[in-house]
Amino acid sequence: MISYVKRFPYLSWIFLGGLVFLPNLGASHLFDWDEINFAESAREMLVSQDFSSVQINFLPFWEKPPLFIWLQALSFMFFGTFTEHAWASMEFAARFPNAIVGISTLLIIFKLGKKYFSDNFGHLWAFSYLAAITPHVYASSGIIDPLFNLFIFLGIYYFAEFYADSSRVKNAILAGVMIGLGMLTKGPVALLLWGLTLLVFGIIHKKELMPRFFTQLKAAILSATIACLFFVSWYGLIAMKFGMGIIEDFFAYQIRLLTTGDAGHGQPFYYHALVLLLGCFPISILALNRIFVKKESRAFASWMKVLFWVVLILFSLVKTKIVHYSSMCWLPITFFSAQVLHAWHEGNVPLNLPLNRLKTILFVVVGLLLGLIFTLVPLIGENPSVFLPYIQDGFVRGNLQSPVAWDGFEKWIGVVWSALIIYSVWGKNGLSFQKFLICMTISICLIFAYSRYVVPKIEGYTQATPIDFYIAKSGQKVYVETVGFKSFAHLLYFQKQAGSPTSEELMNRSSVDRPAFFVMKSDAEDRFKYHPNLILINEENGFMFYKHR
Repeated sequence: MISYVKRFPYLSWIFLGGLVFLPNLGASHLFDWDEINFAESAREMLVSQDFSSVQINFLPFWEKPPLFIWLQALSFMFFGTFTEHAWASMEFAARFPNAIVGISTLLIIFKLGKKYFSDNFGHLWAFSYLAAITPHVYASSGIIDPLFNLFIFLGIYYFAEFYADSSRVKNAILAGVMIGLGMLTKGPVALLLWGLTLLVFGIIHKKELMPRFFTQLKAAILSATIACLFFVSWYGLIAMKFGMGIIEDFFAYQIRLLTTGDAGHGQPFYYHALVLLLGCFPISILALNRIFVKKESRAFASWMKVLFWVVLILFSLVKTKIVHYSSMCWLPITFFSAQVLHAWHEGNVPLNLPLNRLKTILFVVVGLLLGLIFTLVPLIGENPSVFLPYIQDGFVRGNLQSPVAWDGFEKWIGVVWSALIIYSVWGKNGLSFQKFLICMTISICLIFAYSRYVVPKIEGYTQATPIDFYIAKSGQKVYVETVGFKSFAHLLYFQKQAGSPTSEELMNRSSVDRPAFFVMKSDAEDRFKYHPNLILINEENGFMFYKHR
């Protein structure tokens, strides 16, 4: 196996990436909000045959640019939507672009690791990316950020290449193209992160930058101009179609995310540091050896260090904090992990002892904490009656009463994880290079198993009840709406068509032209629960189902 990887490295990483990322794409329904939001926008592109604009509920959706949604629409065109192919579900199609992005990321970081260091370094970098929890999980999701991050990373890489050789203007142009594509994926934050990284890198390396300051500045302006042309060209078309108000709304939304805790996502300052420590385990512990090093001996490593701190500090300062906002840090963290693993393997000083006692303790504490969480989730699912008396939230209590069938082995995934952590540090010599590689390998398998066998059951508690209702009504000449909570699930899984009235319009009509159904949470306001035009037809697992009289 090892000889095959050495002879055919790129094919090997395509195979490994596909083996890890592809099988779980259809393991569960898409999750509200983000996954369903993007998939629904892609579906509406196909239904309306309007590929020039992004829609949600067949109205202009100005929060996200179209590039990732275009990829999902192409995936739907190839695999089909809903149940057109038994071998490829709608969920598989919606998540397939990210699996390709994940495999592409493995290939790119292997190539760059090989270019700047060695084949072995490239393999360790790709392996670190595959072994970290959140990069692994997101590559099998329908979330925008992995593609967004890859474009920003490539934009920084190409400008770093220009910085090293200013005669190659092509690299500055390519940097602009990559950041432009990033802006078309998620917005101007791509340009902000890229620009801040260049600025901070320039300040740190001002002595070597000064003799060619104006050359670098002109190149940065060229790159930024090219990037903005991508963004402005698309939003110019949208402004011509819908008016300038949609542009104002878009930028107001971006500012709101930066300055307020939007959508209930206000978190403490240390939130992203904690998310990265837990989410990129086990390689996050290794990365600590390099994160706080003041000076890097190689320019590329310095770019990675600056990128990491720019992203972490920026998103720790902004008010809205969501797990994937700091996901751009995954690439630097996995790079730092590869640095330590490579030095550990080669026996170089001072990195041949990558975990001192404090970091070993942290490795054990974080690892066992995750093992406890991985074990408790199935235990709670198997024994809801034991935990219900301690839960006060009525909606959550209703969720836990969902008839989710557990096989009994799921809790052992967490137990095996905990045993792996103990094994890794057990013995006189503690954690060794070989043990850590074993830990990474088994963690890949355990994360895969958890995504396949536990996550779908979690989804069974949180949203499967209403989604099953939407699917049952799909294709019928009825209305289906949600009331009192934000959701995109009814749009996608009911396959809602254009021209349908809103929930408020339907509720307040004295009569309707077809049966109208409404879904609420059990904690909905009384003005919705006891609306005179609605009659309760079912209450199940924290959700209430109404029909218009």
